[in-house]
Amino acid sequence: MTETNRPASGSFRGILLRGADEIDRQWHRVERLLVWNNIYRASSYLRSALWTIPFVAIVLVLAVAPLLRVLDGWLGWRLYGLGIAGAQTLYQTIITLTLSFLVFTFGSLLVAIQVASGQLTPRIIATTLLRDRVIKYSVGLFVFSLVYSLMALNRLERTVYEMVALVAAILGLACMAMFLFLIDYAARLLRPVSILAHVGDEGVKVIKSVYPATLGDGDDYADSFVPPVGMHRTLTHSGPSAIVLAVDIDTIVSEARRTGGIVELVPQIGDFVAADEPLFALYGGAMSIKDDVLQATVAFGSERTLEQDPVFAVRIVVDIGLKALSPAINDPTTAVLALDQVHRLLRVVGKRRLRGDTITDRDGDARLVYRTPDWEDFVNVACVEIRACGANNVQIARRLRAMLDNLLASLPPKRHAALESERRRLDQAIASSYPIAEDRMLASVGDSQGLGGSAGTRM
Repeated sequence: MTETNRPASGSFRGILLRGADEIDRQWHRVERLLVWNNIYRASSYLRSALWTIPFVAIVLVLAVAPLLRVLDGWLGWRLYGLGIAGAQTLYQTIITLTLSFLVFTFGSLLVAIQVASGQLTPRIIATTLLRDRVIKYSVGLFVFSLVYSLMALNRLERTVYEMVALVAAILGLACMAMFLFLIDYAARLLRPVSILAHVGDEGVKVIKSVYPATLGDGDDYADSFVPPVGMHRTLTHSGPSAIVLAVDIDTIVSEARRTGGIVELVPQIGDFVAADEPLFALYGGAMSIKDDVLQATVAFGSERTLEQDPVFAVRIVVDIGLKALSPAINDPTTAVLALDQVHRLLRVVGKRRLRGDTITDRDGDARLVYRTPDWEDFVNVACVEIRACGANNVQIARRLRAMLDNLLASLPPKRHAALESERRRLDQAIASSYPIAEDRMLASVGDSQGLGGSAGTRM
């Protein structure tokens, strides 16, 4: 072979490496497309499942206990002179303690769930109670200690492994301390102010993740999607009827860019979609995207979650306030606490730059139509029902007034129209609810505590 006919080995090797890298990237992309919604549903379930940490604790015991026995035999510790009878009593005591703690914890949790869902709202069960880490790790410690003591008691024959017994004693003391702490923690957790603060914290996180840019001196993304003229294809929901929980935005934008088209997600996050209802509308080159690829980018579930649903946190807080204002409970002070968190969430979202209808790729071309709540949606969810049910209560009328006045004073002028409209409707509701002039005047004054605080607007 002549020199001119021989391929350049370096160039050929580079082509092979680039080809292998591209195949690897494409494979990982396809793998992610196929399993994204399943991974999302599984991770969301595991975050709210109570059994995961105890299960991990059992696995840890199976790994740690044999290592401790080997280490004890290697060190040959004889520090305490604990006999067979003493070790057996120690292990049996820990087993009894941990069993009692587990029964009490789960029994109390079931009662707490019933009370909290009845007096607050059922929507806090999956979003707050079942995701609480203190409860999970407390149960995990009890299960770990129980299984560890059972294994130690089973191995107790002629020799007492003193390191194993020492660890068991430490675990027993830790369980008693954790149980006492758990009682105090649970009593504080189930107070309405704690539940509302937790939901408020989660709401602030999701608002900042969905709307990462601050409003500043600019404006919201005010683009409104106009369907392009030409052929389009509608992809319907092929699974069982469910609620849209989350969407893999990056994958959809990538597929739309690859095909040179536009993908429209017809429902919003949190919408209920029945079987065979429209899920996607595909325009231009996006009509060539495979159905299963797009179906895999949407996660469905039986109830809304907070991960990609910024208005759902406001919905939960408002529901707690409405339940407190119901004639069966009649607790307007709890409704004022709910309005505190509503005020906080509106103040945060009012300073964010809200999305428009379309999401662009890195070249600035529109690729995905993805609708999110606008400012008017947040104000309506936060105020309309509370005003309708609580304007005839002096505390609620005054707290609503203080909230609206504060938001008008602290948010940019872009946000004022919806707030001023809501304040006018509040004035009308107060005028029709209080026939006595003095009561009407009292209810018309803003008060951040509802009743008893100083009047005036705070920035």
